[in-house]
Amino acid sequence: MTPARKLKLIPLLAATYFMVSGGPYGLEDIIGFAGYGRALLLLLLLPFVWSLPTALMLGELSAAMPEEGGFYVWVRRAMGPFWGFQEAWLSLAASIFDMAIYPTIFVDYLGRVAPAMTSGHRGLALEIGVVLLSALWNLRGAKSVGDGSVFIWLLALSPFVALVVLAIYSGSHTPHAAMGAPSRIDLPAAILVAMWNYMGWDNATTIASEVEEPQRVYPRVMLLAAGMVMLTYLIPIAAVAWAGIPADRFSTGAWADAAHLLGGTALAVGVVLAGSLDSMGTFNALTLSYTRLPYAMACDGLLPSVFAKRNRNDVPWVSLIVCATCWALALKLTFERLITIDVLLWGLSLILEFAALVILRRRQPQMPRPFRVPGPTWFAVVLGCGPVGLMLFALWAARDEHVGHLPALAFALIIAACGIPLYLLASRSMLRSRQRKTS
Repeated sequence: MTPARKLKLIPLLAATYFMVSGGPYGLEDIIGFAGYGRALLLLLLLPFVWSLPTALMLGELSAAMPEEGGFYVWVRRAMGPFWGFQEAWLSLAASIFDMAIYPTIFVDYLGRVAPAMTSGHRGLALEIGVVLLSALWNLRGAKSVGDGSVFIWLLALSPFVALVVLAIYSGSHTPHAAMGAPSRIDLPAAILVAMWNYMGWDNATTIASEVEEPQRVYPRVMLLAAGMVMLTYLIPIAAVAWAGIPADRFSTGAWADAAHLLGGTALAVGVVLAGSLDSMGTFNALTLSYTRLPYAMACDGLLPSVFAKRNRNDVPWVSLIVCATCWALALKLTFERLITIDVLLWGLSLILEFAALVILRRRQPQMPRPFRVPGPTWFAVVLGCGPVGLMLFALWAARDEHVGHLPALAFALIIAACGIPLYLLASRSMLRSRQRKTS
């Protein structure tokens, strides 16, 4: 088998950007819930207590242990197979809800200019098409996904360059009072959506064995992506606020309406098509990430060995098919519910990653760390306080959300708790397999 080509810095940076953000798409609800002033303040401050600490933690651990499976491997090494399994379970469970969001956004944007294409069962068919196309693309390998991410990245952001220029021009020639609050303020909901738009940094670490010079590249990618995401959020929001578009007009997909007001039908169509393409790029990049977790677990004997099968492009194809099928089954949940459950589950896995950082600092101080979070171990503890505090806030904010008859918080905690019996089943299966091999 010919060795698969590996990702270099720019393709990995583009893929990481999509795993976290993809651009301003998805920010609309923050403006609608909080207004421009609060949205800008929130998106400016949140990275310093949510994204930057996470990026620093991931930079150290990914440089020290650049292995396939990423954060699953770190937690397993720091705290043993039980907690490693829980880390992988939380991330995979979160992916069921996270990955259902992007086909939904794809259809929401397309429906702005072609509602007939997205009505009824056509919308669901398009969402399934996104899942299928991403699966087929990923079968071509990590290098193909990374190179494609660079191309989609440029296309998805290009309409916003025009939108920002037109918004600045419009605001310079007309009175504007857009910084006023919307008629209904829901700050907790805005914070949850902002947290969702700033999360996913660890996803890029699961493909470490498919990255060229990972010890050098990962820390640089994490810090570069953190700055790029923040700028591509703040600049368009500040521009449309300057143009005077009322905050009440913003909800999921409303960038198309803003583009129509500022640049007419052509720009609106450009934003819609780019928004759909952006959702596709995000789903595609995250497919690359999540499918490596079952592979790594299978290599450790915690899942059936069939999940470790790779094709000629070095892709774990069985893991890919199973994950894509599970994601397709979650497509009909509503956007807000998806975000709440996704943030809760992913946040719990993030807490385990910060715990791994501190434990490995104490237990294995001599481990080579090409990149290291500045300061002593106690500073690493302080670094995790911001993300943990925000997670506690997310738990409180989700108190009124429901999935069916269950509160979203209870639903998420039940899903998290399922990791315990699943580990017991997996460990017994692993023990029986070892006994058969030795007998």
